[in-house]
Amino acid sequence: MASKGRVLVAMSGGVDSSVAAALLVEQGYEVIGVTMQVWDYSECNIEEGMGTCCSSEDVDDARAVADRLDIPFYVLNCESEFKSQVIDPFVQSYMGGKTPLPCVNCNTYLKFDHLIFKMKELGCDYLATGHYAHIERGESGRWGIVTSADSWKDQTYFLFTIEPSIIDRLLFPVGGMTKKEVREYAEKNDLIVAKKKDSTGICFIDNSGYGAFIDKNYPQLAAKKGKIRRYPEGEVLGDHEGIHYFTYGQRKGLGISSDRPLYVIKVDVETGDVWVGEEKDLYSKAMEIADCHWLDEMKDEIYQVKIRYSQKGADAHLIPLEDGRYRVEFVNEQRAVTPGQAAVFYKGHRLMGGGWIL
Repeated sequence: MASKGRVLVAMSGGVDSSVAAALLVEQGYEVIGVTMQVWDYSECNIEEGMGTCCSSEDVDDARAVADRLDIPFYVLNCESEFKSQVIDPFVQSYMGGKTPLPCVNCNTYLKFDHLIFKMKELGCDYLATGHYAHIERGESGRWGIVTSADSWKDQTYFLFTIEPSIIDRLLFPVGGMTKKEVREYAEKNDLIVAKKKDSTGICFIDNSGYGAFIDKNYPQLAAKKGKIRRYPEGEVLGDHEGIHYFTYGQRKGLGISSDRPLYVIKVDVETGDVWVGEEKDLYSKAMEIADCHWLDEMKDEIYQVKIRYSQKGADAHLIPLEDGRYRVEFVNEQRAVTPGQAAVFYKGHRLMGGGWIL
């Protein structure tokens, strides 16, 4: 049987990308596996293989799957690129009073940039990953990304920065499966990762948390200390050791006592003050976004907008402003609109684009 084409598969060592590779082999593609080694897990307290991504143990698992499938396999050392494009911006965002989303930068600058170059270098026709998403041609004839069959695992939220020009060269083989089906397929085909734990959280952060990670790895950055103030009166409730220990909507670990639950409402970078208030203070009907990236043509209509991965999209109007910014006006109030996170736009199941919340 003639090959359907040559595919470079990004293999993280997890079950999703392993099944993606196996499916492509089964479907008659010429498959090449590649793993990006992005982080030295000996430098932190994260147990390899237990929710990690691309650690040395994960590389070994990916290699074992490649051997099982009898496909070529390469390891790319991407630690310097990962530091400059993912970790450094993550730290800068926290020190700027925002809550970053490093998985999007990893997709933007490594998986769908660095690996696209490697795909071309190896003479491949396609790049495949284990993302839960679909590639479909729309009514206009333009290729686009749509949500996966498994709504609980759908990962299109993290893909809004993909360049439209490469979409027709991407394959998401598990996008039509549920997680249960993926694991069943892996077990049926004797893939050693069939029961491996999913990667969770941010791959380079251990249980000590974001603030401790920044203090340990970036000691040259002076922590912006300040007061914890009650919103909106400004009453001082205590002191804190750095704004990078707080994120919008945070309730636990505030270091203060109160007779009712309090949440982080605002982080003031200039003064170093962290403002806390009641849950009702977390809600808002509008926000501004910047650095928007469109996968399809924007139209003056209502979109479904997700302001976090786990959220169902909320109806909203997008109003163009100056300098590529947009004002997003929600039909219903939204909880904990968080600067630094992504606002991602959909029309039905189709991913339209996204931007960064200011």
